[in-house]
Amino acid sequence: MFLVVLYLAAIVAANLSVAFFGPASTILNAFLFIGLDITTRDALHERWQGKRLWINMALLVLTGSVISYLLNREAGQVALASFVAFALSGVADTIIYHLMRRYPKWKKVNGSNIVSSAVDSITFPTIAFGTFIPWVVAGQFLAKVFGGYVWSLILNRFVWKETRVKG
Repeated sequence: MFLVVLYLAAIVAANLSVAFFGPASTILNAFLFIGLDITTRDALHERWQGKRLWINMALLVLTGSVISYLLNREAGQVALASFVAFALSGVADTIIYHLMRRYPKWKKVNGSNIVSSAVDSITFPTIAFGTFIPWVVAGQFLAKVFGGYVWSLILNRFVWKETRVKG
């Protein structure tokens, strides 16, 4: 339950700050919040595997977008962009994470984060701002990959104790 609350808090914070501050905030958000979300998503995949994984993940993504919208109706376009980007990047992440199942956890997590970061970094700002902004896409991608790596180290230390990441 802790990971679900953490995921939702991060996505709502990211969505609302983007709605308030605009494109310039997306790179910092990508590092702080989205790096956390894409890494947390992998931990949830492990816990929910075989237990309605796809339904649970879809409901989680939808819930984050709905909460964002309910807290700030003017964040509607950002909430929609978040939902679509997380849905697409979640599918990409799941496929890569599954294909890397024989690798150590840190490689699976960070390998799948690279792919999901690329999908999310193109999709989110393009929908949220109605145009492709190359510097935002590039900055978000780098921040998500680096943020995901940092969050994988933190989650390994404090959350994934039962399944330590080995490298």
